[in-house]
Amino acid sequence: MTQVIALANQKGGVGKTTTAINLAASLAVMEKNVLIVDCDPQANASSGLSITPGSSHGTVYQLLFQPEQKEAVIHDSALEYLKVIPSCQDLVASELELVEKIGREYYLREALRDVIKRFDYVFLDCPPSLGLLTINSLCAADALLIPLQCEYYALEGIAHLLQTYELVQKRLNASLQLGGVVLTMYDRRNKLSGQIEQEAKRHFSNKVFNSLIPRNVRLSEAPSHGLPVICYDYRSKGSQAYLDLARELIG
Repeated sequence: MTQVIALANQKGGVGKTTTAINLAASLAVMEKNVLIVDCDPQANASSGLSITPGSSHGTVYQLLFQPEQKEAVIHDSALEYLKVIPSCQDLVASELELVEKIGREYYLREALRDVIKRFDYVFLDCPPSLGLLTINSLCAADALLIPLQCEYYALEGIAHLLQTYELVQKRLNASLQLGGVVLTMYDRRNKLSGQIEQEAKRHFSNKVFNSLIPRNVRLSEAPSHGLPVICYDYRSKGSQAYLDLARELIG
């Protein structure tokens, strides 16, 4: 069965898009059929996979409001088993357009219903907010994956996300589960990273992945080349960390 995973955190710069791209790519090299749906109007996941925002590509916006074009919005990436539905700036207007729609929380789920059947994993890269696009992603997902930056303020923002998750699970998508917490930008030389790890495990118990995503130069450089880090530098610590995370997710 297809597993649909929403990556969300309303705090920006926590490694959400980096995790979406590189976890998906790691699963793709394991010959899993993977789809990334870029639900963020900033379109970082799209540009990180060499799809230029604002180009002639079909986008998530078209998927939402012209679902009959669903085949035209799925694009290839540098990896055979990894496909992407890109974002664009038009997606900013979608929140306003959805407000007055009946069943507005389920537009993405309905649009993806037939698309996802051919994939093993679908990753929904949410915007750094808790608006209608994120709610749509949570309603379309089986699991919520939370990237957590190893910095002091990161834990504080999680409370609002968890409240939203619980409300969605209670009222809109009873099958939504907490898939886990991924610790990103981990620095073993920094005591704070260890403290955040301990706090996360205290709050989330066995929901914290053992794989730690380190601060890594090659990981930071890869998006500027439009590549997942596994294509940019397979031997880098960042690449190996996401491969470990992929194995853990499958396990």
